[in-house]
Amino acid sequence: MAISGIISALLVGLVIGVLGRLLAPGKQNIPMWLTIVVGIVAAFVGSAIARGAGYANTAGIDWLEVLTQLALAVVGVSLATAVRGGKRRKLMH
Repeated sequence: MAISGIISALLVGLVIGVLGRLLAPGKQNIPMWLTIVVGIVAAFVGSAIARGAGYANTAGIDWLEVLTQLALAVVGVSLATAVRGGKRRKLMH
């Protein structure tokens, strides 16, 4: 994979993560870096699922692939919120 492919995958992951966070229900008490990581993972896994199922080979934008990535991002952000969102660091006075 070329550097441009890695950079574009990271940018797509960033966008997918932020959109997943916006579409997830409720308030998410997770850091932005975790949202980005969830988006990157959702983008890679969603692409793999779409290619494996055979619906990611159209000309132009593969909307079903994007929807798969978004759905995975929403689930990932919700899971990350459930696992990490309730933990707050106690500030020392």
